[in-house]
Amino acid sequence: MAALHPPKVEVFDPAARANIDPKGIRREVEEYREEPFGLYLARPTPGRAQFHYLESWLVPGLGLRLTDFWFSPGHERDQDFYLDVVRVRRDGPRWVATDLYIDIVLKDKLSLRVIDTDELLEAHAAGLVTAEDARYALETTYAAVEGLAAHGYDLTAWLSTKDIALTWRRHP
Repeated sequence: MAALHPPKVEVFDPAARANIDPKGIRREVEEYREEPFGLYLARPTPGRAQFHYLESWLVPGLGLRLTDFWFSPGHERDQDFYLDVVRVRRDGPRWVATDLYIDIVLKDKLSLRVIDTDELLEAHAAGLVTAEDARYALETTYAAVEGLAAHGYDLTAWLSTKDIALTWRRHP
């Protein structure tokens, strides 16, 4: 179980080609792309042994950040996509995502696993998350699980019903 902590806040700054993690560390972004439904970013992950690159889509209308990690040899995980439940707001040209603890680990077209619900409930009990945010996180999770399950855990098929078409780089 992870240590109790406040929600993590991450900043996405397309104009500066930067991604500022919850600890305030600035990361250079190779590509940002804005679409009507969200924001895409692609960047290397220096200093990370488990993965060397990541691609993410912030999709505010779904309350999700969808990530494809490029795992390093020997650190592969049995997943295709990692979905963080988030609240996204705009701060001028910047996008700000508040992670609401719950994550969905997706094996595309096979299965999913919801994790870290315990972290959300502990944060709520400790007063770090409002009842409104906790409810939002749970309802967002239920909607994503229901949508993915109804479409055979096929991310593309589910998103197409929402008029969302994600594009990704190809792993080398």
